[in-house]
Order: sequence, then C-alpha cells, then structure tokens
Amino acid sequence: MLSRKLFFIFVGLIITLLPVAVLAAPPLQEAGQEYTVQADDWLSKLAEKFYGDPLAYPAIVEATNAKSAGDSTYTAVTNPNVIEVGQKLFIPTAQEASTLLGEQVPYLSGDLTIYSGRGEELVGPLIDQFEQETGLNVEVRYGSTAEMAATILEEGANSPADIYYGQDAGALGALAQAGQLAPLPEDALNLVDPRFRSPEGLWVGTSGRARVVVYNTDKLSEADLPDDIFGFCAPEWKGRLGWAPTNGSFQAFVTAMRVVEGEERAREWLSCIQANEPVVFPGNAPIVQAVGAGEIDAGFVNHYYLFQFLAEEGEDFPVRNYHPRAGDVGAMVNVAGVGIVNTTDNKDAAEAFVRFLLRESSQQFFNTETNEYPLSANIQLNPILIPLQQIQTPNVDLTKLEDLDGTLQLLQELGIL
Repeated sequence: MLSRKLFFIFVGLIITLLPVAVLAAPPLQEAGQEYTVQADDWLSKLAEKFYGDPLAYPAIVEATNAKSAGDSTYTAVTNPNVIEVGQKLFIPTAQEASTLLGEQVPYLSGDLTIYSGRGEELVGPLIDQFEQETGLNVEVRYGSTAEMAATILEEGANSPADIYYGQDAGALGALAQAGQLAPLPEDALNLVDPRFRSPEGLWVGTSGRARVVVYNTDKLSEADLPDDIFGFCAPEWKGRLGWAPTNGSFQAFVTAMRVVEGEERAREWLSCIQANEPVVFPGNAPIVQAVGAGEIDAGFVNHYYLFQFLAEEGEDFPVRNYHPRAGDVGAMVNVAGVGIVNTTDNKDAAEAFVRFLLRESSQQFFNTETNEYPLSANIQLNPILIPLQQIQTPNVDLTKLEDLDGTLQLLQELGIL
C-alpha cells in the first residue's frame, strides 16, 4: 500500500514539474523571426545565441537588409558594429542563414599546421572557428611574418607546415620564388582581384592594409602635411617623426619603394628621414600612441592601428590617418595573404582553410573586427574605412616584393638596423 502511494506521489511530482521543464527548454526555431534589439545586444552575440556561431552574424545583417527594402519597420544595418536598442532585426533560421552565407565548411579529419605571421590576437578567433567547424586538430605556430617565412625556407622539404599565413605579399612572394608553395584551387583564386594574388596561383590576399601617415590633430591639420612621403625629408620635420624599422610592414613598404622608385631613390628617402632623427619604435601601435600623447607629430604605420585607439579612447583621441594625396608609395595597399606549403600531407584541409579565409563571414570579420579591407566578398565596407577607390594609390606589383633580403641589407648598410 505504501509503495503504491509513493508511486502516485512520484507521478504527481513529474506532472507538476513537467511544464516547468518544458518552459525552461529553448523553443526550436522553425521559421525566421523578428527580433527587437535589447540593451547589451550585439550582432555576434545574437549569432551565437541563435546559431552557436558568432561569425554567422552577416546572415542576420543580410536578412534584415533584405527585409528593410520592402518593409519600413526594418532599418538597414549599415555598420555591423552599431545596432540600436529598439531596432528591429530579422533572424533567419539556421538553414536560411547557411544559405545566405553560402559557405559550409566540410567536416575533415587529421591535423593542420599553420605558420602564422599574423598575431594571435588578430586571427586567433578565426582559426578557432575553423577548427570547430571542421573537426580538424589545428596547431598554430605564431611569430613575425619574416621569421615564419624564414623558418619554412630553412626547413625546406622537411617542413611540417601545411599553411603559411603572412601579413604582407613580400614574404609570400619569397616563399613562392623559392618553390615552397603549392598551387591554390582556382575557385579560391577567382574570388580575389588579380592585383591581390599571385599570377601563378601560389598565394592569395585575404585582406588589404593601406600605408598611412598618422598625425596629431592638436598640432597639425591635413593641409599641413606634404603631398607625398618624400616631403617629410624637409628639415622642418626634424625630431617630429616616428618609424619602426624592425617591423615587417615597414620593411615591405621599403621594398615597395625600391620596386616603384628605384634603389637610389629609396636609399635617398631612408637617408633623409634618418637625418631628421626620427624616434624609433618597436611597432605600429606605439607610434600611434606616441602621436596621440604629443611626443611626436607624425609617424609611418598601417591604417588600422588608429581604429584600435579610437575604439578605446573615443573620437576625441587626437590622431587621424593621412593617405598622401600624391598617391606615391606612402599610400600603397599591401595584403595579408595565405599560401599552401608544398610539403603538406593534408591538401584537402589546407585548401579548406584558404576557402574559409575568403568566405563572406571571415571577410566580414576582417572588415569589422580588424578594420582591414575585405578582398573577396561583396560586402558593405565598414564606414570607418575610406573606400580604396577614393584613395590615390601607386601601381605596385605585389608579386615583386619578394626581395626582403635586399631591403634588410639596405637598412643595415645605412645603420638603420
């Protein structure tokens, strides 16, 4: 009798608790739905909530923008970094999101070793996402672009690397010239303008990086700056400039100057800037910081470093980018890019990684998270970036920037390194 009573009590508890359990479980999303932005929402957070993938947020942007074309209650998302409380979004189903993104990474097996000249803080989240999606065991060795390229050259046929991911075309070109890179799949190459990839199909640009001069807006206006990079040779700039000669981006810029302007002109520029006693920094970010602090008036960097400071310090941070209006090599556009090392024993995984970097959500990551220029996806440019077609840029053949050794020799000869 007692056991029968206990049975009915147990059943009663289950019936009582069942609605609570059902209510606690998240409902399956069987159709796209409207969503009103709440405080502390951002697109990647919503993408993780609905799809388990923070990098899937372009699907929400694309679906919302499509709705806004015919429904005035929706506002188009023009800057994925900015959504307003109360703004109406459309959340497509996971299947619809996959279709919108149009990029399913195949499930793969085995290991993939990446030698990355790009910093972990910049590309680590993307590589982690690739590992999650594919099921691969991804090992990343981080270092400078030049160091990682030199390591592959030294290892030669015994290199364990499957992928080389570098921050400039020069290092990629050096590996290609040495016969260390394997041909890339044509479908991946065709996603990128020929200007930003190897004509032999051995490497491809994944994002664009413009050279600029940062200047202190409390001390200078853009009108005060010379038309071209050679104008900083004037004696009036003595003690007011900063540069980072050991930085790979700076060395790629000097290599481009040697290609575009010739050896003597490059030597002349380096010598005259050196005569103006520039402050030497270990990298780009310290230059921007020093300009903001008023320690120097201007410095030579890549465009995206400024935006890190503006995000932290606000729009009152007294530094802005200047693209030299004459369009000389001081305004060149280089690329970060990727190649498959010809010693790879997992070609399918290596090719999948190349395609992954060029897919829309990854290109959107470069566009909004690292503030670089997307090269493969037809996506709306981050509004903080000046469109490339509006910048006067020189005609630099990126495939000819492989002579980094010549640049290092020149810098050493002049006593800069």
